[in-house]
Amino acid sequence: MNMPSPAAAPAPGARRVAVLGGGQLGRMFVHAAQVAGLRVTVLEPDPASPAGAAANHHLAAAYTDPAALEVLAAQCAAATTEFENVPADALRHLARHIAVSPPADAVEVCQHRAREKACFLAAGVPCAPFAVVDSDATLAGAACAGLLPGILKTATLGYDGKGQVSVDSAQALAAAWQQLGRAPCVLEKRLPLAHEISVIVARNRDGRSVHLPVQQNLHRDGILAVTQVPAPDLGADLAEQAVASARRLADTLGYVGVLCVEFFVLADAGPEGRLVANEMAPRPHNSGHYSIDACDLSQFDLQLRTLMDWPLPMPRLHSPAVMLNLLGDLWFDDAAATTAREPDWPAVLALPGVRLHLYGKAAPRRARKMGHLTVTAATAAEARAVALQAAARLGLPPF
Repeated sequence: MNMPSPAAAPAPGARRVAVLGGGQLGRMFVHAAQVAGLRVTVLEPDPASPAGAAANHHLAAAYTDPAALEVLAAQCAAATTEFENVPADALRHLARHIAVSPPADAVEVCQHRAREKACFLAAGVPCAPFAVVDSDATLAGAACAGLLPGILKTATLGYDGKGQVSVDSAQALAAAWQQLGRAPCVLEKRLPLAHEISVIVARNRDGRSVHLPVQQNLHRDGILAVTQVPAPDLGADLAEQAVASARRLADTLGYVGVLCVEFFVLADAGPEGRLVANEMAPRPHNSGHYSIDACDLSQFDLQLRTLMDWPLPMPRLHSPAVMLNLLGDLWFDDAAATTAREPDWPAVLALPGVRLHLYGKAAPRRARKMGHLTVTAATAAEARAVALQAAARLGLPPF
């Protein structure tokens, strides 16, 4: 599944870049680019977006707006994206004029679970047994394919646990497909999990790749809650296997940019082994936010370097770290509360090694990512101990 070669790198001295998407990932990319002396234009329809507020120029228009794309092509040396559902055709249009990473074809693969699974198989990377469900016939076949109990996931637009239904029988599978609007789906066999991990790899136009340390992740209700680095429960052999698989996927995609690959570590080794790929994100990832404070090159620095074709040395973890995701629930006293209030930030900022990152979102909502805390320390045990104190002071459950 080799993809077409991306456009050439921007010319030396180019001083403006573009990012499609206005969320917190775009905001952190804007900050990294500005530190490097670049000006950034954000294309995002929301006039109050976090990235737009931080950018030098915010184009409040649709991602496919012809006039807006012409502005980017005329004024910017290169363009990237901060979330996977930017229309691939917009990236293709820009790639005819300026350097674009990640490539549109790779983004398109990551936008569709069935294509993503096919990419795993093409790269020789194990994944959970699955079947495509897009008709009554494929529904019936999936029900008989030994995939139950399983998880039915929409093929597109699913994230943070959305567009997913657990099913344990043929009847439940049929009802879930109706619940999901009979949209094209993928049924994945539910496997016994020991841990969830992720690898962030950055690959440049010459095919050289580097990676951040393997991250161990804890999800609650389908949303990332905690990331620990180094991964405390992962042996060296599995860590090397995860990194090699992520790099192989980047090579298979002909990828340029930052790619995050999520893996499941199985409780018991099956035909697939102990490590199976879950999904890919063609962008920086929530699990890599700790790298801003714990590494000499963050995932956003890597995104910028691959976009601009700057030197790409291996990032170094200089401090063990724990990241706590901060959801909008923290702004409410309980599940019945309707009035938001600010969490007690001074209580956690009094702890050593704690850095607070808030994303500048206009209003808190339950399950909405509002920010994160990164705790760094001299040892992983110290970072975990302080992170547990921070969690307790915020009312978050222990981990």
